[in-house]
Amino acid sequence: QVQLVESGGDLVQPGGSLRLSCVASRSIFSPNVMGWYRQAPGKQRESVATLPSNGKINYADSVKGRFTISGDSAKNTVYLQMNSLRPEDTAVYYCNVVTNYGNYWGQGTQVTVSS
Repeated sequence: QVQLVESGGDLVQPGGSLRLSCVASRSIFSPNVMGWYRQAPGKQRESVATLPSNGKINYADSVKGRFTISGDSAKNTVYLQMNSLRPEDTAVYYCNVVTNYGNYWGQGTQVTVSS
């Protein structure tokens, strides 16, 4: 069983930046996909950025050019760098890892963008 723990969520002003981190409880052998999702109040969970094993990163249109996903296998960690944040980015952000053995989610971290 793999546990994922997110951190880095905070209250930030519009135009600000945050970096989210997601640490896995143990080494994840050959993840198929690592990604970040978000869910705003009253809305469905949506994909923000995904990093598949083939390296072809996908971003939601709404975050392209502002967010960057990256991974550090030595630290069992995946990051989401978020720049030029907007009020509509406010949501709970979840880390997700898919392997041949399971689909794992973190507990979420709150990002609030407000002046």
